[in-house]
Amino acid sequence: MIVRIMGEGQLRLADGRLTQLNELDDELLAEMENGDGPGFRATLQALLAKVRELGEPLPDDSLEPSDLILPSPDATLEEVRELLSDDGLIPGGT
Repeated sequence: MIVRIMGEGQLRLADGRLTQLNELDDELLAEMENGDGPGFRATLQALLAKVRELGEPLPDDSLEPSDLILPSPDATLEEVRELLSDDGLIPGGT
């Protein structure tokens, strides 16, 4: 799976790794629903850090279609809401 972090680039992430991200994604969704700005910011940073940790960066000149697009680290709560699906940012969440 190819994951794009907006403003940073793309990473290749094994599909099996998504389950490791879903806990953070569920936490992020709950914080957004509760309007917890500081919690949202911290969890977004943790989610993106985990994606960077688990993923393998693609070369800058590689332009593969992204299977998943995640917000930039400085995205606002409103910007992230626009990217959400029923599952959150990561497919397979609650």
